[in-house]
Amino acid sequence: MSGRFHGKVALITGGTSGIGAGTVRRLASEGAKVVFTGSNAALAEVLSAETGSEFISHRVQEAAAWDGLMAEIAGRYGRLDIAFANAGIETGDSSVEDITLDAWERIMGVNLTGVMLTIQHAIRAMRANPDGAAGSIIVNSSMSAYRPMGNFVAYSASKGALIALTKSAALHCANQKTKIRVNSIHPGVVETEMIRGVIDRSPDAAAARAQFEGMAPIGRMAQVDEVAALVAFLASDEAGFISGSEYGIDGASTAGMMGV
Repeated sequence: MSGRFHGKVALITGGTSGIGAGTVRRLASEGAKVVFTGSNAALAEVLSAETGSEFISHRVQEAAAWDGLMAEIAGRYGRLDIAFANAGIETGDSSVEDITLDAWERIMGVNLTGVMLTIQHAIRAMRANPDGAAGSIIVNSSMSAYRPMGNFVAYSASKGALIALTKSAALHCANQKTKIRVNSIHPGVVETEMIRGVIDRSPDAAAARAQFEGMAPIGRMAQVDEVAALVAFLASDEAGFISGSEYGIDGASTAGMMGV
């Protein structure tokens, strides 16, 4: 399947690290021309050199910047086939009692408004594809949409809202008789560079790793490549009849009670 995205163009937001960077690598390796966004130019330069993908500095929550981004993609590539709405933050989050309004609005701006803007502009671009209105949009939510965290109220609320946003967009595209599909993925704990950094900085790295690995009944963390593989499947023609769906990738974390 190394060439299944040959001739396809993909946009990945928040693509400089973690799941985003893993997906840049995966789609590029399968033949896609990939444009990825973010704000870390140093990481972006390394990833661009490795994959041949194009980096554009962009903040998803800034509505005024979207027209320029999409114009550049249209001008350079003439189409958009895949959009992965991956950008998200949790910095400054807290409990419902303690979170500040500024932190709430900042997290919602990226995690919810930013995703809405990604979907909105991706649909418009996909409608203009030379061979007709078609494409695949994948939203990166979280298992926190189903199992909210008491100390991350904004993150949990934003990820839950993405379920309804995804389904609404999927219904809209289907009712408009396009071939544009919209689905969400819901990862559990993923072993990203950030998580490895937390483990390495812990007083007892082995205990910290065990704690992360014990969060899933399957007994380990997800790997970035596994999440990227799910995104690639949903982006592919093999998933042509899948739209408005939610895909958990959490090692059975949300399947039910652990038992005693």
